[in-house]
Amino acid sequence: MSPRSRVVLAVAAWCLAAVAMVLPLAWLINTRDWGVLLMLIVPLAVYGLLRLGRALEGWARATPPPSPQGSRE
Repeated sequence: MSPRSRVVLAVAAWCLAAVAMVLPLAWLINTRDWGVLLMLIVPLAVYGLLRLGRALEGWARATPPPSPQGSRE
């Protein structure tokens, strides 16, 4: 897999996770009376998205291990 495709895949995965997490939270906060209590969870959700982004960035920018010098590959 090329490095560019790994970056594109990581960005797409993060965006999908962000939409899957933020849209239900925003909808519940807006439409339910008890949704205001969910605002206490929002900082944890944002922190989780940041951690996921860092992990995906590390995966996308990882370089393959060097091949042994005597190999034919």
